[in-house]
Amino acid sequence: MTGVDVTLDVMNDDQRAALKTKLRGGIAEREIPFARPDSLTRVYAVASGKGGVGKSSVTVNLAAALAQQGLKVGVVDADIYGFSVPRMLGVTTPPTQVDDMIMPPVVSDVKVISVGMFVPDNQPVVWRGPMLHRALQQFLADVYWGDLDVLLLDLPPGTGDVAISVAQLIPGAEILVVTTPQQAAAEVAERAGTIATQTRQRVAGVIENMSWLEQPDGSRLELFGSGGGRRVAESLSRVVGAEVPLLGQIPLDVRVREAGDVGEPVVLSAPESPAAVALSGIARGLGQRARGLAGRKLGLTPTGR
Repeated sequence: MTGVDVTLDVMNDDQRAALKTKLRGGIAEREIPFARPDSLTRVYAVASGKGGVGKSSVTVNLAAALAQQGLKVGVVDADIYGFSVPRMLGVTTPPTQVDDMIMPPVVSDVKVISVGMFVPDNQPVVWRGPMLHRALQQFLADVYWGDLDVLLLDLPPGTGDVAISVAQLIPGAEILVVTTPQQAAAEVAERAGTIATQTRQRVAGVIENMSWLEQPDGSRLELFGSGGGRRVAESLSRVVGAEVPLLGQIPLDVRVREAGDVGEPVVLSAPESPAAVALSGIARGLGQRARGLAGRKLGLTPTGR
């Protein structure tokens, strides 16, 4: 024998699914309901280029405000290393396991799940990329979410493993970019939004946090400069080739921090405060957004010629 013929081919979707089932010992993988073509749940991945811009505070307050509008809302704390959603929402009860399904706690009419509910004594999570992906997959597939109108995912800062996993697991998820007015923060936030061009996701809009501090005389003190949110929205509009709106500007308010520490979002504890009014306005805009035809059943029946 003087030679060897090697034929290479690419597995199709059915072959890959069959291989996965075989490797798992014949157990089929649970389906992620939000990835189904007919899912009507709006999924928003709340992202930021860097930490410290208030992304988690924005997430929990948007969730509470959307629930106040009568929508069915869920939150996934996808910031595995820096989980903070349970404290900010005031979660005091653990998830309940029913056979192979997890029932999430419900706080302020919001269903929520976080790795922090499974880690004793605030211990750190030391995982590599594949473990992060698997944890997110379980949060989406093994948790019983029911029929949600909106699902919010609080992503870790940056454009790493979790952001890529979200795009793979829920291709229809839209990105909400959170930034501060500071130019340095805005430049980093643009990177978090630009990932949409690689993952083929839609950027729903930009939220500017810590925009100004209102003074007793009614004037505004712009501690972190101004215009960062507008610059990010304009830059992302050029990059993705579609309008990316600035959804709102949230002023600095010590009550946001205080409310997060005691586990009651400011939109509930101080609804008349400037920050709460801004957050509720953003939530109202997201809740009233018109849906496209994706996932809708049009009731059409093909007929022969």
